Amino acid sequence: MPPLKNNKKAMAILLLALAAFLAGYFLYQKEEHALNGNTLTLYGNVDIRQIELAFFDQGRISAMLADEGQTVKAGQLVAELDPVRYESAVRRLEGDVETQEQVVKKLHAGSRPQEIKAAKAEVEAWQASLRNARITFKRLQKLAKTRYVSRQNLDDARAKMEEAAARLEAARQQYDLAVTGPRKEDIAAAEARLRALEAALSHAREELKDTRLYAPSDGVIRDRILEPGDMAFPQKPVYTLALTDPLWIRAFVPETELGRLQPGMQAEVITDSFPDTAFKGWVGYISPTAEFTPRNVETPDLRTRLVYEVRVYVCNHENKLRLGMPATVKILLNRKKKTGNLSPSSICQEK
Repeated sequence: MPPLKNNKKAMAILLLALAAFLAGYFLYQKEEHALNGNTLTLYGNVDIRQIELAFFDQGRISAMLADEGQTVKAGQLVAELDPVRYESAVRRLEGDVETQEQVVKKLHAGSRPQEIKAAKAEVEAWQASLRNARITFKRLQKLAKTRYVSRQNLDDARAKMEEAAARLEAARQQYDLAVTGPRKEDIAAAEARLRALEAALSHAREELKDTRLYAPSDGVIRDRILEPGDMAFPQKPVYTLALTDPLWIRAFVPETELGRLQPGMQAEVITDSFPDTAFKGWVGYISPTAEFTPRNVETPDLRTRLVYEVRVYVCNHENKLRLGMPATVKILLNRKKKTGNLSPSSICQEK
């Protein structure tokens, strides 16, 4: 009898263990089903924007200061042109501007006291000459009646008197100009020329600045296209810069799942390279138009179905993610959506 009791006891324990297992299994399946119902899994690749850096001016490259793979910051100097021609243009225009500034100052200052005194003295001198010429003409005119003076001498005296009168009038005009000062039109013309020269100088200085090429944003140098000694032109790129912000996963969602997605939904991004790291992300863009599934996208569904492009922005604080890297995106449908500014720079700075 004791062995039979032991068998019954063992059987009871086995049945209890089986019941516990089945209960746990069904509970797990229920939770897993609920989790899957609140999670949308997409597959895609890391994508970023790229820009081509080029000089705004043309010239021979004197220095290339960045290499492929190098991380650069916004405003960092990455290349330089030979600036000699542009520096010469700036110096020449600086001289022209300085000269014209003196012309404008002279016109605004008007005549100097010494110039006014000299003009007045000229008037007085020709007044004296005119008086003397009149006296001589009247004397000869009287003598001409008695035939002691020839007609020619009388005509010469008249001409000298008229010449003195004309010279006196010219001297008076010069005196008036000296007292009144330059015309407003002359001042305006001189000022307009000064503004034109200043604008040309400003443009020349900007061209000199453009001989130095700066990174417009944070990023990684992907291609170094030219080298020192090469000729650079505005149409010819010098570097290709891969921007590190923003960074997103380019994925595609089937039309049947489109209604479950909204901008701002939180997500987790996992890659094969870092399977134990879940990168924080959120839905930032949903395409308004459908397209056929691209061939390079791997999904469990048929490739001939219509899908919509989705950009899931992701924070890449440690720069682990690389362009083209395959990624799995789990969109957490039951999490609270992010609202307001959805830009990567603002959200990734949140703790």
